[in-house]
Amino acid sequence: MALHETFSLGVDPELGLQAEVAALNAQFEDATAQEILRAAIRHQFAGDIALVSSFGADSAVLLHMVAQIDPSTPVLFGDTIKMFPATLLYRDELVEKLGLSDVRTFKPSKEDLEANDPAGMLWMSDTDACCHIRKVAPLERILTGFEAWISGRKRFQSASRANLEVFEIDQGRVKVNPLADWSAADILDYAKAHDLPPHPLVAQGYPSIGCMPCTDKVAPGEDPRAGRWRGQDKTECGIHWPTHGKEIDGSGI
Repeated sequence: MALHETFSLGVDPELGLQAEVAALNAQFEDATAQEILRAAIRHQFAGDIALVSSFGADSAVLLHMVAQIDPSTPVLFGDTIKMFPATLLYRDELVEKLGLSDVRTFKPSKEDLEANDPAGMLWMSDTDACCHIRKVAPLERILTGFEAWISGRKRFQSASRANLEVFEIDQGRVKVNPLADWSAADILDYAKAHDLPPHPLVAQGYPSIGCMPCTDKVAPGEDPRAGRWRGQDKTECGIHWPTHGKEIDGSGI
């Protein structure tokens, strides 16, 4: 039962959403990523779901899967204005190659930048606040109206993602993680099998790619995300926190 159906039946929205997510996780426990995506895009959340993509190191796999199911699925890409130029070029290359027809690039608001980061150097003093105004707040705005969104997170990526479920609740929406149980080898095998171009920075030592100031090269043997916010006790930008990073302080910035 989709979320909008629970409203019409008079079910408490929060309880209805929890029940829906639990049922979906049980139903798709042994399903493939493609089966999960097909059900989410064509049936469960048809017309109310978007893929959020960083167009990073592993992004081509999920983008390809979605394009095979429905290339008109909205794809949301956050341009923080601190991205590697190579990422923007890679985005354009994949959009053309995969035939994605509804890619929406969103950016931080001018007002937020003027009020909180007028010099563009907030990342040097407060990375959480920088991520919030450049990633978290803009994503929340563009997700307005969507019932669900698709994420490319995987359990192997970090300890904080080790217990990741395929379906979860996020800010009153359903988040779908079809690649949750995929390994790094699975990603590479799929990319090779479908002749997907790699992000150009991967070959230069960047297995996980975010904003340019806060992404470093990773040495052999290091955790793939070791280059993200290196030297800090920080492993996520905030868009995957339950509060979307709003606990930074009372204002949410």
